[in-house]
Amino acid sequence: MGASAAGSTTAQTLRREGFAGAITVIGDEPHLPYDRPPLSKQVLLGSWPAERTSFGAGTTYAEQGIDLRLATRATGLDLARREVALSTGEALGWDHLVVATGVQPVRLSDGHQLAGVHVLRTLDDAVALRKSLVDAASVVVVGAGFLGSETAAAARQLGCEVTLVDLAPAPLAVQLGAELGWMLAELHAANGVRVVGGSGVTRLLGESAVEGVELSDGSVVKADAVLVAVGSRPVTDWLDTSGLPCGDGVLCDEAPAGVHAAGDVARWTSPRFGTSLRLEHRFNATEQAVWAARRILGQEVDFDPIPYFWTDQYDARIQVYGVVAPDARMVVVAGDPAARKFLAHYVSGGRVSAVLGWNMPRELRSERALLTAI
Repeated sequence: MGASAAGSTTAQTLRREGFAGAITVIGDEPHLPYDRPPLSKQVLLGSWPAERTSFGAGTTYAEQGIDLRLATRATGLDLARREVALSTGEALGWDHLVVATGVQPVRLSDGHQLAGVHVLRTLDDAVALRKSLVDAASVVVVGAGFLGSETAAAARQLGCEVTLVDLAPAPLAVQLGAELGWMLAELHAANGVRVVGGSGVTRLLGESAVEGVELSDGSVVKADAVLVAVGSRPVTDWLDTSGLPCGDGVLCDEAPAGVHAAGDVARWTSPRFGTSLRLEHRFNATEQAVWAARRILGQEVDFDPIPYFWTDQYDARIQVYGVVAPDARMVVVAGDPAARKFLAHYVSGGRVSAVLGWNMPRELRSERALLTAI
């Protein structure tokens, strides 16, 4: 279920590795499966046309004997009957089920219906947001995580006046720690973005179209366009009455035989890092999809990867291997943060749990070896 990177990779891996049975991929969007990371980067900037994000033509799936059903949602699951209810009214039987339904953006309760207010998850979202940014003079991005920070950078590069607002003190402070967050705040400020940390949003202002954003201190920031990037929720509502174990995602460790999950919606326990993980990262979607396919093929394979993710903002490429623990201390081990080119270790409990590179991709790859022994 899900024509995402995880869903399409699972199907194609099965075919590539010899599965001869029927494969059906269900996707709720009308588009062919596509890659999401370029949406907040190349697509927003206009350096890629939207269609370039596609994983392949529809004929590719047909040639592989994959039944790709688009603009169709899963609405329910019957584990006893081994059937999935679809929005078409059909009940689809299965021997193995892969849940790859991803996440959906969290929306604001007040003012989200105004024209010019956007979320960014789908290809259509990206196309609509780019059109809005091209026409906008003032843009407010609510939420300074990966998506919000990347969008703020893209909007600034398009010539917009940009304000980046977050409850955290600095961009990505929650994900990568305060020290790295302050470095990113300086990067955004150097590129002309106003960063407002430690502030929430009370409401969005306007009659039919957004005109401004009221912050928690009562001040108002003018806005012709707003991106709301305050988090996401796993798409598991269709599983509410199924009995499938869920808790901020599908609990892979407790799933019954024949049921698998992959990508943003999947939660599992990592022996390597000693914690429960649910990762909204592109590489994890691919790795987990390959794992799911091989489990379906009867291979007894463990899933305990070293997570990898990256973000591109202005001239900075920031890459991370591992898991950044909330109490981790960042230690610079090479390069110079002032020159925006350095390597750092995240140390927690006396061991390195993650390594980070800022514009040092080649050197970072060798640092990854520190995590293989964990």
